[in-house]
Amino acid sequence: MAVGTVYLVGAGPGDPGLITVKGLNLLKRADVILYDRLIPMALLDETRPDATKIDVGKLPQKYRFAQGEINNLLVEHAQKGQMVVRLKGGDPFVFGRGGEEALACEAAGIPFEVVPGVSSAIAVPAYAGIPVTHRQVASAFTVFTGHEDPTKSESSIDYAALAAASRLGTLVLLMGVSHLPQILQKLIAAGVDQNTPAICIEWGTTPQQRIVEGTVATLADNALKEGLQPPALTVVGKVVELRSMGLNWFG
Repeated sequence: MAVGTVYLVGAGPGDPGLITVKGLNLLKRADVILYDRLIPMALLDETRPDATKIDVGKLPQKYRFAQGEINNLLVEHAQKGQMVVRLKGGDPFVFGRGGEEALACEAAGIPFEVVPGVSSAIAVPAYAGIPVTHRQVASAFTVFTGHEDPTKSESSIDYAALAAASRLGTLVLLMGVSHLPQILQKLIAAGVDQNTPAICIEWGTTPQQRIVEGTVATLADNALKEGLQPPALTVVGKVVELRSMGLNWFG
């Protein structure tokens, strides 16, 4: 029996309309779909009635499947000759562990393809009326995570480098709302101006989108008062001000 192919498909950040045409076509044809908790769940309605759908979504502080188990499931189903779609929120290769899953397929001799998705790092700010770059305001943007591998002996986040990057443009923090006070304090300590505009966006690109604004100094307290929870994304930089200048288009 010929082995099947694994497709690592980015589902986009929440709005089901943001999946790519290629990704949607593969989803409609798949025998097996392994999906995350942050995909647009409406996309599952596009699958074949007889397709096997497996929820492998991780939750903060707990999980249904360890990453190794997910890798094994991809390989096992493909070895049965099935067409497997690994449907991931955002883009598979942007803090999505898609690289790990691709390497597991490679090691097992399973053919795979990567179908990029719209990353929350740019789409969520856009739905909040914030371009991550803008002439005369930001000529670069830097994306970092507030949720590192817990097995690492120490953080690999270089806050001095982030402070330097903030002088060129925009900082976008993914998966960091639970540690927002500590992260923003470290940015200030590293040299980021505490009066820099900042915004936190919960459930971005969806009808549940909520936004809390402030500065690097005040945003953490503001987000706590409003009870913001994951999934949420934080943007730091002067581009945040463009929202109030007429770019707040969504909702």
